Amino acid sequence: MSAQAQMRALLDQLMGTARDGDETRQRVKFTDDRVCKSHLLDCCPHDILAGTRMDLGECTKIHDLALRADYEIASKERDLFFELDAMDHLESFIAECDRRTELAKKRLAETQEEISAEVSAKAEKVHELNEDIGKLLAKAEQLGAEGNVDESQKILMEVEKVRAKKKEAEEEYRNSMPASSFQQQKLRVCEVCSAYLGLHDNDRRLADHFGGKLHLGFIQIREKLDQLRKTVAEKQEKRNQDRLRRREEREREERMGRRSGSRNRDRRRSRSRERRRRRSRSASRERRKSRSRSRERHRRHRSRSRSHSRGHRRGSRDRSSKHK
Repeated sequence: MSAQAQMRALLDQLMGTARDGDETRQRVKFTDDRVCKSHLLDCCPHDILAGTRMDLGECTKIHDLALRADYEIASKERDLFFELDAMDHLESFIAECDRRTELAKKRLAETQEEISAEVSAKAEKVHELNEDIGKLLAKAEQLGAEGNVDESQKILMEVEKVRAKKKEAEEEYRNSMPASSFQQQKLRVCEVCSAYLGLHDNDRRLADHFGGKLHLGFIQIREKLDQLRKTVAEKQEKRNQDRLRRREEREREERMGRRSGSRNRDRRRSRSRERRRRRSRSASRERRKSRSRSRERHRRHRSRSRSHSRGHRRGSRDRSSKHK
């Protein structure tokens, strides 16, 4: 990559897609399904294993450092939960690698000379010490490259101790089987990256393997997967708690609404009963008044009737006396 291309990539990573006002680059958002979410989280195997023996080629989804910068800015304001997509991607990739590792172990078991369980355990011990030596040498080289010479020297002293243990383990392994069988290369499959390791590999070969980009890349992927699993579990737990809290709040509001509605209904019923009582009292008063008016009219009618009757009888008596 030229210096100019490196500068553009650095600007993309720092400022995102809008750094130079190029609208064509802003047409694809980091939320688009075509964008690799593992790339946004800097853990896509296509990036990590590029240039190794297991180079996966170009990812089928979009990789853009500017989109990663956009995502990092947006993720500070809201939780996008892209960790779940990245976790699913890495789990699928690691599951396929582990499947290949088991197939490689099966092929080795079929092709290599069968040995007893005791001899196999001794060979396993030699393999384990080889791994320890390779890891320590790779660490010492890294410390030396970083300028930490004193720590690098301490690691090399540990390497010498492990080499002494390996020599004793090799001697036990050699004495447990025929010389012709001992000279045959006993292979083992690396549990991290599926590469083949030999029982008689020298220190340089071991250091190149355990400090190599392929092995370290697989360590990075597996560690990132563990981290994503933990992050996803924590976020899912938080989401579940938030969902439960919101549901409890809704239920509490509904209960309060029902109680409020019940109180309103009680008040309405009370007012309705009061209105009915008032209407009943008013109707009773009206009936009493009506009966009183009716009695009064009846009394007046009777009084007039009696007066008329007395007047009629007096008139009859007067006419009778005149006739006589």
